[in-house]
This record gives sequence, structure tokens and C-alpha cells, in this order.
Amino acid sequence: MQGASSGIGYGLKYQARCISDVSADTDHTSFLTGTLSLKEENEVHLIRLSSGGTELICEGLFSHPNEIWDLRSCPFDQRIFSSVYSSGESFGAAVWQIPELYGQLNSPQLEKIASLDSHEGKINCKTVLVLELHRLLVTSKLQYPTECVIWWPSGKQDKLISIDQEKILLWNIDCSKKIAQAYLQVQSQESTGMLHYLSGGAWDPHDVNALAATCESSVQFWDIRTMKKTNSIECTHVHDLEYDAKKNHILVTAEYESGIHIWDLRMPRVPMQELPGHAHWTWTVRCNPQYDGLILSAGTDSTVNLWLSSSSGDGMVESPTRRSNPLLNTYSDYEDSVYSVAWSSREPWIFASLSYDGRVVVESVKSYLSRK
Repeated sequence: MQGASSGIGYGLKYQARCISDVSADTDHTSFLTGTLSLKEENEVHLIRLSSGGTELICEGLFSHPNEIWDLRSCPFDQRIFSSVYSSGESFGAAVWQIPELYGQLNSPQLEKIASLDSHEGKINCKTVLVLELHRLLVTSKLQYPTECVIWWPSGKQDKLISIDQEKILLWNIDCSKKIAQAYLQVQSQESTGMLHYLSGGAWDPHDVNALAATCESSVQFWDIRTMKKTNSIECTHVHDLEYDAKKNHILVTAEYESGIHIWDLRMPRVPMQELPGHAHWTWTVRCNPQYDGLILSAGTDSTVNLWLSSSSGDGMVESPTRRSNPLLNTYSDYEDSVYSVAWSSREPWIFASLSYDGRVVVESVKSYLSRK
């Protein structure tokens, strides 16, 4: 189903590829997004949905060194976020604090709380080519050293995980002392000595000792207490994944060419459901934090899809048994690839999407909910 867009738009000055819900802001529906310009000074935008839900307001605009490839808001402090960045020759990760705004749009500089120094390094020539020729990335198999930072999934814990191509690190962050210390590390290397490149991951909200990591043609599962691999699922070209916060043992993966797979990790040999994904690469998936079975996906076909999985069973959305098609809606009001989507944790019927040309769109899915 493809419906007319009723979304609220907001434009960034430069290209961008990451947006995050500010879940610690319990008073407003807020999102954080950052730009990806190789030559210009990059920006972090703190945007808020107006009380009437009719416009997006810029609450803060901050300069950020280098291109922003990943950005995550801290789940327990709305002024803290992490970013992964690249200068075209090197890449790194850091934790930042937004200054007190006091109603000023032209805000002071971001304060760097800590650098995740173990991830600083040179990008190989293949990466430089991809960074300079973005269009080549979405029409070929070329990859870049993806790196992400994942915050502790529940409660206030000054812990986070960082992932780059070759290693996973668990960090303690002391925001008051501006110290980051990595105390557990694992190399992505099998007993055969072959290196398997990591590209992302997700922390299990039902078991804080469990981490899933994407790794070339598989998803690997790690126990972070020992940093030992516990299991793996063979699947091709997984780019993104997320645990279902409403149901234990459920993992959703986005695979470039084969769409979306929903897994019951108690029976991981085959997916419990397959969704067709997108006309081109399926880039990202996000499970709704409140409504069971409601999934967003975005892709390089310039669309966002809203799905209802067959695992839905809480009555909050229309039963899939009454639907022959799990696709609830396709949002196509974009002119470029959509690399990032984020549900609002404060108003879980609202989501934000970000296309590569720097356009943020906020949509409501309330019409698909059978009980408010």
C-alpha cells in the first residue's frame, strides 16, 4: 500500500545518514541528527516536534568535527550522545555533551566527554573511494569500515559497546571525570586465523549480557561477560539488525538483497518470517518500542516501509490474520536513499526518517493502531 505523505519536513544544510530518538527527553518528542560533508563544517541538529505536532523546531545547532557516520543519543541523559566520524583519511568515535541552551539557537560548542581512542585508525583506499563516490556505494558491493557505538539498553549505566571492523570493546564512561576506559575486548577472529569483518550490532534489551553482531555472511552472538562467541546464524549480506524490545528471543535483520528476516533465536536454523524488503538494498530496520510486530525499514530505493509481522499478538494493531499483505504502508516522499529511521519512545506512533540529501520527515502511524 502506498499512501499520500502527511509527514512534517525539516531540511539539513548538508547530506546526512543518521538520526536518533532522544529517549531521555520525557517532555518533548525530540530527535538528534548529524551531517556528512567532506569539505564543509558538519553540524548536529537537535530538533523537536511542536506541542501541536505541526512543525519541527530546531532547538540547537552545533558544529561537529568531520563527517558523522553514526550517532546515538544517550538513553539516560538527553544532553549526551555518541558519534562515529571520518575525515576521509582517519576515523574515530567519541562521546559528547550538548551545552545548556537557555533558548539560544546559535549555541556554544559541543563538549567532548571522552574519545574512544581504541578505534582511531587509517581507512584503506577502498574506503576513501566510497567516501568520495557515494553513488558507487549504493550500486556496487564496495564496503567501508563501519563502526557503531551502542549504549546500555536498560536503566542508567555508564557503559557502552563500540564495534569496528576488527574488534568489539566494552567501555566504562565517567562523564564527570571525562574518562572512557575499555575493559573488555574481543578480536573478530576464528580459530582458523581468518579475520571476519564486523559491520554493526545490537544489544539485547532482555539480556544485557548478550550482543548480536553482523559479520559478513553471518550474525554472531557474544556473551559480553567473557567476550566469547556463543552462537551464529548464517545469512547473506546483513547490514542492520535489532532486537524486538517487546518479545524475548526475537531478532530482525535487514539484508541487502534478500529483504527482512525475523528470527526466533530459540530455533535459529531458519527465519520465522521473511518480508520482501525494498526494490533496491534494504538498509535498516527498527522495531516499534511499544506496539508488538510493528516494524520500519528503509532502503536505497528512496522509500520507508511500515510492516506488521506475523508475531504480532497484543491487539494494539490490526491482526495479521486479517491481512494478506504484511506491508501496511510505503512512504515514498523522498528524492534520495533513506539510510536511517527512528521511532519516538515518548510517542511510539511517531517516527522520523532521514534521506541522504538531508531531509528529515516525521510521520504518524496512529491510523494503523486498533486500540489507543
